[in-house]
Amino acid sequence: MRDLSMRVWQLQAAKNKLSEVVNNALQGKPQLITKNGRPAVYVISSKDYEALTKKKGLKSVLLSSPHKDLEIPIPRQRDGGRDIHL
Repeated sequence: MRDLSMRVWQLQAAKNKLSEVVNNALQGKPQLITKNGRPAVYVISSKDYEALTKKKGLKSVLLSSPHKDLEIPIPRQRDGGRDIHL
């Protein structure tokens, strides 16, 4: 499992230590950079970004649900259609 400990950097410090910021992100540790004391951007690895932005199909979303074992009984009636007179 990846280490999710995050470090917060002031913009100037992040500029001076960009290699360290990038290396931490590559190790699965998101890096938050602040500007004027406010959160501005996160630096994350491309692998983490792709995992966050990957579109999931309905099947995978439903299967990843914490309630996937929940059974909902839905009574269905067999509908034979309707008679059409031509």
